[in-house]
Amino acid sequence: MGIKIHKGLILTIIGVAQLMDVLDNSITGVALPTIYKQLHFTSTNTLQWVTTGYALALGGFLLLGGRAADIFGRRKTFLYGVGAFTVASFMTGIAQNSTMLEVTRIIQGLCAAFISPAALSILLITFAEGKARNRALGLWGGIAAGGAAIGLLLGGIITQYLGWRWNFFLNVPIGLLVLIFGSIYLPHYASEKTTRRSLDLSGAALVVAGLITLVYGLTQVPIHGWGSSACYGFLLLSVVLLTSFVLNEKIVSQPLLPLGIFRTRNIAAANTVNFINMAGMFAMFFFLTLYMQTILDFSPLRTGLAFLPITLLIGIGSGLVARLVSSIGYKIPMIIGPCITAAGLIMLAQLHIHGTYLHTVFPGLSITAIGIGMSFVAITIAATNGIPAQFSGLGSGLLNTSQQVGGSLGLALLSGISSKHTTEYAEKHSQTAASLLQAQVVGYRAALYAGACFVIIAAIIALCAVRRQKGEKVTFNPNAALGA
Repeated sequence: MGIKIHKGLILTIIGVAQLMDVLDNSITGVALPTIYKQLHFTSTNTLQWVTTGYALALGGFLLLGGRAADIFGRRKTFLYGVGAFTVASFMTGIAQNSTMLEVTRIIQGLCAAFISPAALSILLITFAEGKARNRALGLWGGIAAGGAAIGLLLGGIITQYLGWRWNFFLNVPIGLLVLIFGSIYLPHYASEKTTRRSLDLSGAALVVAGLITLVYGLTQVPIHGWGSSACYGFLLLSVVLLTSFVLNEKIVSQPLLPLGIFRTRNIAAANTVNFINMAGMFAMFFFLTLYMQTILDFSPLRTGLAFLPITLLIGIGSGLVARLVSSIGYKIPMIIGPCITAAGLIMLAQLHIHGTYLHTVFPGLSITAIGIGMSFVAITIAATNGIPAQFSGLGSGLLNTSQQVGGSLGLALLSGISSKHTTEYAEKHSQTAASLLQAQVVGYRAALYAGACFVIIAAIIALCAVRRQKGEKVTFNPNAALGA
């Protein structure tokens, strides 16, 4: 007799896996200043690759992971991804230099690319569209957004008392538990019925190479300037690679990203909003962590504690949207959420060298947290509404791709803006200790202002492009999505 599985147990298993992924990324944030010193990174512009490399690999391969879940099975893809991620986490923990750390972080991101879409796909086919799914997605959003804040706290504790390497070793026992319980309790989901069980590996290679060259080109801007041949060369190569990816998707029989999916307006609009919104707010934790540890002289533990209150506020925003979306639709929260986030980022952009946590950081951080919670859940519901079970991996992969790629590109661009303003200020003022600190703050402020602009653009796109209203049914057309 088979084991009867409670939906709550399934949600717990995939939720813990999602939390492991989120914690891994955010837990690294607090440890960055320590890693910078111990592994001898040359600059913060190279340090950001510890975060960007992970996010790029994750974002670049998410579509491959989503299609693998649809074709080869959600349970199998999920468990293999968790197993590989656990091994990669251990390898990251024993990294001996900056290059090894960056490479193993990229491998971690690649493994996570198979976990996230498979997990979200399991959620979508476990809970029927409507209130039950909205509540589950609300919890999912709370895990994804709130877990980032929890990770910052854990990262502070672990970095200060155990060392930064244990931030990655922590994934080993968690991954093993997910593997054990997942193997026992996750049901065997039907895979996509197709005569050719193959993946678009050429498309995956092109999109990842295109994204990496794009981000690398952007990181060269503060070093060589916009007019340099190095920047233009990498950016041009990125355009060629990404254009080749689009052409590849049009001619292969089983594309990684069926371009017809964008004919469904709300799916296209939601992912566009997600991309730009994440580009604006993803870097907030990066710059605030540097500000609190380098300017306010916070310890890693104190930095983690400083981020803890936003966990509750993100949860409040997520829960509010999950309850209201059935009655008011998701368009309104998709507009209001980014606006609130932008207001918080503008408040945070008032940072100065004599600031304090309570007066300079906490007010803006709190407002931003509420906006993040509202935005994340509304966008997730909008991007997955109407997608049938056999294409849930594709839908969740696309959603996670827009999130990770938007965040990584945003971090690269905002890091460049920050470095540019820091360098310009330092060149115009005396090289005293106070002046150099002020130069860093000037860079952080410029990046936060730019982030707020991105988020406002996301709200405008939601206002103009999203059609969903109360009582309106949106249906995804799988034939159109596959270009049939």
